[in-house]
Amino acid sequence: MSTFKQITDFDGSRDAHGQQARVEDTRAAAGDFRKAMLAGPKARYFRSFDLVRVPYPSRYGLRNAFSREKWVEYLHIQNRLFVVQFDTPEGTKTMLVSPSDHERGGETPFFRRLQDKNPEVLSNLIVKRQSTVPEIIAAIGLKPEDIDYITYDHLHTQDVRRWLGTNMEPAVFPNAKLLVHWREWESTLDLNPYQADWYCPNGIAGIPEDKVIKFDGSIMLGDGVALVHTPGHTEGNHSIVVHTDEGIWVTSENGVSVDAYAPELSTASGVAEYAKTLGTEVIINGNTLENSVDQYISMVQEKTIAGPSQRDPRFPNMFPSSEMTPFWAFPGTKPAFYVGEAHHGTLTLPK
Repeated sequence: MSTFKQITDFDGSRDAHGQQARVEDTRAAAGDFRKAMLAGPKARYFRSFDLVRVPYPSRYGLRNAFSREKWVEYLHIQNRLFVVQFDTPEGTKTMLVSPSDHERGGETPFFRRLQDKNPEVLSNLIVKRQSTVPEIIAAIGLKPEDIDYITYDHLHTQDVRRWLGTNMEPAVFPNAKLLVHWREWESTLDLNPYQADWYCPNGIAGIPEDKVIKFDGSIMLGDGVALVHTPGHTEGNHSIVVHTDEGIWVTSENGVSVDAYAPELSTASGVAEYAKTLGTEVIINGNTLENSVDQYISMVQEKTIAGPSQRDPRFPNMFPSSEMTPFWAFPGTKPAFYVGEAHHGTLTLPK
């Protein structure tokens, strides 16, 4: 932890008694943080890779916005891996963001029930597995031992035992350490039934202590890369912030679509009307509703840090870690803006 710099921009930004006052205080702090990030160096490398597409209830993904269109029961979310490389005083570091082990993640209780009810439909039609994390790492020329860190915005559906190893199996990435907010780690160890439905059983069981780096608040990892605590979706949710030649990308699952951060522009069925009726500037991803007040603030924080997209400045430069994806079987869920992929910089291969 000695090389990570604590970020203090957001200290006290949520202390106001009024909820909207907290939004505005956090928005101002996020604007200052964005300026500082843009004035600093860029990350060495940032690239997204498709892993798997899965169904997700629309009543959760864009919280209640599809409620008037009851036939829109599910939407498709594209789960991705991000490979990020950045410079530090200790040298160049390579980090995997959201390296989902989707072969094991399917044991998450919610998705296990869904598969058990519709095994053939899900396996043959709706779920599309595109690649695995080890396959992607090998394809871009990295070796398993080249990975320094892995991180997830939160630990819903994640099983990290294969990546980090346990006393029962060796680590796929022998030198990697998990970067996780301490609140997320502690929550995962002691879940209530509503939260447990979205966490992979035993997903962190048996991982050696020295493989886990628990941080507090928000931290700078190195040149152009930060982990910013954005609670709400879970207590320990954090956003991955990366400065690239396409501006600042902000990645998390507080929202499952860029539409969720600019819902007034959404083309998904009923979403723009819903946002106008409520007067809301964001629509939360609400499968667990741990703290929707904080999640709303966090989404405003995220889109302020991200700033306008260079692809379409009407939308923020958000890159959801699981992104709502057009799919013919789920009519009405096509977003107005879809990131799809990004590739910036040149990967440095260790000698």
